[in-house]
Amino acid sequence: MAKTTYSAREAAQALGISLDTLRRWDRDGRIRTRRDSANRRVVSAKEIARLRGDDGAKHVSARNRLVGTVREVKVDGLLAQVEILVTEPARVVAIVTRDAVEELGLEPGSPATAVIKSTSVMVEP
Repeated sequence: MAKTTYSAREAAQALGISLDTLRRWDRDGRIRTRRDSANRRVVSAKEIARLRGDDGAKHVSARNRLVGTVREVKVDGLLAQVEILVTEPARVVAIVTRDAVEELGLEPGSPATAVIKSTSVMVEP
């Protein structure tokens, strides 16, 4: 039977963030936690799935997913440069084909996930 709640450390590992970041997110209201009988933070499996973007859909095989918002799309000929703002203030810039930008409907303000595998960065809506 799968776990329904996780300790703060387990949740941070599942989300790929530090324990300090999880605590900061809790203070800022970015993650929903509760306290157990020993007053320790616990996170529900549903909350972890929400933050990871696990929607039950099939995904490509990659461990690193940076969810964010498209900041800018620059199209030049057959290629396009997509800039995604992700958490912990950071940004990812990917060079993709113009067709990919059009197929994925990427435009400033739209949600996107940078999927990082080896030396390639893929973008999914």
